[in-house]
Amino acid sequence: MATHRQESVGRELQEEIAQIVREEIDDPLIGFVTITDVDVSPDLKHARVYFSVLGSDQQKADSAKGMRRAAKYIRGLIAERMHLRYVPTLRFEFDETPERAQRIERLLRQEAEELEPDGEDEADAEA
Repeated sequence: MATHRQESVGRELQEEIAQIVREEIDDPLIGFVTITDVDVSPDLKHARVYFSVLGSDQQKADSAKGMRRAAKYIRGLIAERMHLRYVPTLRFEFDETPERAQRIERLLRQEAEELEPDGEDEADAEA
């Protein structure tokens, strides 16, 4: 269970990293990236940064490569902006949660359509 300090530093890191990626990273590999979460270790020396990407599998792989390549640069900017005793090392990981949620939603919708009696569609259309 994360402490209040871990959560607070994680939220602040998430905001800073999102702003850096949005405004200061000029890497053609990095596509439309969203920073979804940051998990900070108890000693605040390491942070696992989760991100999602809108696009094809190739765009996702390229963005992951670009994010990992920019990790030291991002860490340097965080050192300048945030007042922390230790600036955590950043480890970027692709977050598949949004894709999983979409897949589950699609499967549930398909299941609901299969269970729905055929006659109800016509009655709803006439009403």
